[in-house]
Amino acid sequence: MGIGIGVVLFVLGAIVYFALEINLVGMDDAALGIILMIAGVAAVVIGLIMNQQRARTKHVVEERHTGDTRRTDGV
Repeated sequence: MGIGIGVVLFVLGAIVYFALEINLVGMDDAALGIILMIAGVAAVVIGLIMNQQRARTKHVVEERHTGDTRRTDGV
């Protein structure tokens, strides 16, 4: 999910920076585009780091035997 949001933010930032000319009160549209692109790159990097950590996680299944050898399935 983080990678997808990062790509969307980057694309929106590129559109605002290169293609649109909007008049925002108190902010330049080029600055908004750059901020969105930086946020998108940061989201992609964080998403990749989280996926790498998730891939290295080991899941251990622990089985315990009590020593009771009686069958309980009715046979």
